[in-house]
Amino acid sequence: MKLIITIISNKDIDKVLEALSRAGFSATKISTTGQFLEGGHSCIFIGVDAEKIENVFDVLHNNVTKRIVRQQGVQSTLAGTLLKQPVDVEEYGGVAFIIDVEDFRKF
Repeated sequence: MKLIITIISNKDIDKVLEALSRAGFSATKISTTGQFLEGGHSCIFIGVDAEKIENVFDVLHNNVTKRIVRQQGVQSTLAGTLLKQPVDVEEYGGVAFIIDVEDFRKF
């Protein structure tokens, strides 16, 4: 048994949860804050048998979107520099961690 902890952009979260459910995977969403993704994100916990991990990642890859976002450039004390100009940055739509589960019980 494995526990997949994903951090997904809130822009994709509803689509991901619906797709996981359609594929037969149970998931729990937890609202979070942090620095993995800008613009809001949530954690999804997915308990899955080890042989089904790739099936979960297929669902995730098909429902999470990479985006190009505009961010402010680096602050600088140099006069006349272009560092403060906005730049386009690729933002990943999700991050995942896979954890071994030693014991699992329903009650």
